[in-house]
Amino acid sequence: MDKRLLDILCCPVSKTPLRSLAKRELDVLNDGISAGKVDTVAGVSLRERVSEGLITIDRKLIYRVEDGIPVMLPEEGIGTLQLSDFPAV
Repeated sequence: MDKRLLDILCCPVSKTPLRSLAKRELDVLNDGISAGKVDTVAGVSLRERVSEGLITIDRKLIYRVEDGIPVMLPEEGIGTLQLSDFPAV
């Protein structure tokens, strides 16, 4: 993701800055999706693996990036608390 774009993006709800999702974090997220245990904030179960994502610097919410475009809709956020083995930084 373009560094300039990442510098201006923030969580649409909390206004918390974002960073790119690390590989280990992405792996845990995708493991949870494969197990059918990951929902969006709106309660929609995720079925498709995520290839790229952004995470708030407080590590509470993940936003998918699809075809290079961040999906920054509040209801599309993915809470990290539902991922019991989400890695500590």
